[in-house]
Amino acid sequence: MPQQSPALLFDTTTTTTVFVHPLVLLHILDHHRRRPAGSARVIGTLLGRFDDSGVLVEVTNAFAVPHAERGDEVAIGKDFNKTLWALLQQNSSKQQREVIVGWYSSSPLLSDTSSLIHDFYSTETEDGNPVHLVVDCRLTEENAVTMRAFHSTPILVQGETLGNLFHELPLSLRSNEPEAICVSEMIKSMNDNNETTEREKPPLQISMEQLYELLETACTYVDAVVDGTTPPDTEKGRHIADALATVPRMRPDAMDKLFHESLQDLLMVTYLSNLTQTQIAIAEKLNATLDLQ
Repeated sequence: MPQQSPALLFDTTTTTTVFVHPLVLLHILDHHRRRPAGSARVIGTLLGRFDDSGVLVEVTNAFAVPHAERGDEVAIGKDFNKTLWALLQQNSSKQQREVIVGWYSSSPLLSDTSSLIHDFYSTETEDGNPVHLVVDCRLTEENAVTMRAFHSTPILVQGETLGNLFHELPLSLRSNEPEAICVSEMIKSMNDNNETTEREKPPLQISMEQLYELLETACTYVDAVVDGTTPPDTEKGRHIADALATVPRMRPDAMDKLFHESLQDLLMVTYLSNLTQTQIAIAEKLNATLDLQ
């Protein structure tokens, strides 16, 4: 009996164009930056909309999904994906409700495990043909982030699926008005970040610099009056005296003791806060590991 040639189930003559919003790209980059140590890539679910013809796919949102890879084996947090997707549906209105359109990966390469993950998302999308968005986070091409989108075709031999054949799709960025404003501001700040602006400084630093300038102005005025180069002003002198009266008189050793005690209290609060964040992160990793098992 002659062997059956591979059967392509996806109509490659239909061109699907993928539009990705900036929010999705920023989420993927942030997820990849916070990936666990030793992880080559991260994956997640893509949300968006299909047009009536099914030719256009608009990716408007995404969320991370825990997974683990070992050789040709992969484990996906299916329960995590299902639970988070249900919560997102509850918090969205019918007019703005999004659907699962595919999945993303922060690795520039398609591996054998990509087919396994793609098969899982084939059961999560309405049409059974998810979009796979690949984002290269290595910044190797002139510090640019490159994106590619794929559809897959099951390869059948004698009725048995041997794998997936990925087809690249046209892809472009699309942003609404709020996103366009935010992106413009980000680009503007990048062009101006050679000099630190006032709004980029910590509030405490700004306050101390302003206080120092006021003290310098007051000292300069008092020295000029004492030297006789500036005529005295009763109103200004009264304001300076009132300001000095509000400062409690303390010996230098008492001031140092008060400062160091307050500093120790601040450091203790900071330490407890960091310890709490570490415990929460460990608990999340343990829960994710238990979900994958």
